[in-house]
Amino acid sequence: MAVVEPGDTVVAADTAAAGQTVLGRSYRALSVGIVSVVLLIAFEATAVGTAMPVAARELDGVSVYAFAFSGYFTTSLFGMVLAGQWADRRGPLGALTAGIAAFAAGLLLAGTAAAMWVFILGRAVQGLGGGLVIVALYVVVGRAYPERLRPSIMAAFAASWVVPSVVGPLASGAVTEHLGWRWVFIGIPVLVVLPLALALPQIRRRAAGPVDAGAGPASVDPRRIRLALAVSLGAGLVQYAVQDLGPLSLLPGLAGAALLVPAVRGLLPRGTCRAARGLPSVVLLRGLAAGSFIAAESFVPLMLVTQRGLSPTLAGFSLAAGGATWALGSWVQSRPGVAPYRERLMVSGMLLVAAAIAAAPSVLIPSVPVWTVAVAWAFGCFGMGLVISSTSVLLLQLSAPEEAGANSAALQISDGLSNSLLLALGGAAFAALGGGTVAHTATTDTAGAATGSHPAAFAAVFLPMAVVALAGAWVTTRLHTRD
Repeated sequence: MAVVEPGDTVVAADTAAAGQTVLGRSYRALSVGIVSVVLLIAFEATAVGTAMPVAARELDGVSVYAFAFSGYFTTSLFGMVLAGQWADRRGPLGALTAGIAAFAAGLLLAGTAAAMWVFILGRAVQGLGGGLVIVALYVVVGRAYPERLRPSIMAAFAASWVVPSVVGPLASGAVTEHLGWRWVFIGIPVLVVLPLALALPQIRRRAAGPVDAGAGPASVDPRRIRLALAVSLGAGLVQYAVQDLGPLSLLPGLAGAALLVPAVRGLLPRGTCRAARGLPSVVLLRGLAAGSFIAAESFVPLMLVTQRGLSPTLAGFSLAAGGATWALGSWVQSRPGVAPYRERLMVSGMLLVAAAIAAAPSVLIPSVPVWTVAVAWAFGCFGMGLVISSTSVLLLQLSAPEEAGANSAALQISDGLSNSLLLALGGAAFAALGGGTVAHTATTDTAGAATGSHPAAFAAVFLPMAVVALAGAWVTTRLHTRD
């Protein structure tokens, strides 16, 4: 019989709950609670893009519009590292509750802001909370659920994004139009009380405390905290430099890279940059998959509006099916019989992602139907569902219990940092080829934009991202160590 330490219940869960499911009596309250938290965060993430332009105009902050996004990202990186340290040494409960509190405080601060700098500060506080929450939830999954149930709860996390991806922008638009953009931010904190009431008692019972209960809580590693600050500051400087391609941006760009490179090497598993077999390749794959796909997806609506004359609503709907197919892919990887074939599925998933990204700019040719993007993106999202949830499952399989927090933080850092840097590089290529004039042309003459507004600028974004996704397909062959 297994010996179970307080705060380390995974072994017990494998034996005592062999017949349970994630919605069985033992796990129902915990599963509903943590999935509901993800659902609300998903609603906020998908709705905020609709309200943000209105907020920036009202607060006279269009010139610093991008910082409302980058501020969230840079502080979330710090939150991820802090949560990994906190969860490994004291359990995920404190990091989760502090993260939810910071996330809610940031929403309230942004929703009540009277100046753009206050709004950006609110987004930064919100990002800190988001980074704490996502890593803490991964640690909860690793500690509270047996290995055979982890693919199912990861699939539930993915499924919780389906409805928000379709309904979020529409609901946000209606609230912004009839009640004002502030309610998009202020309304979410109240809704998170119920899922927390369900989840926190279960987390306290199943996953609280340090992994080694006899050792007591350890102190946070100050070196990793310094590295986290360097990553956040370095990423912010690089983003700033890429947004402004003038000569004066060279200095902050170099300073950001000088901070970023050694900090990333210190925070990610050794061998990540060279795709060493096992855990380093899992972490690297997460960044390649998420970064290439999200960077490409960010330009799809703009391409459809400016090059093919679609309305913003129709352009947004072209991506709506992706939420369902992403969840389907995540569900497929969660099936018990899939485990022996997981690596093959992930290779197929990355090839689907690469094909979808490469196919998207085909609509730059007027004779290609615009629905081609919707079909391609649905298949790409299916591939992402296979890959993203599988990387989370593999990471927990390859992590010792006392390292689950730090490794989960590394996975999220790879994800978030790749998103930001590849999006920034794609944006720089887009602007360099005249893409910055596309929006202006579209507002003055939609028909003209559809026929002659720098299609090469869009191709310069999509085709390199397809190459990055192909590199990810190769990395999937290195996820397991050789026997």
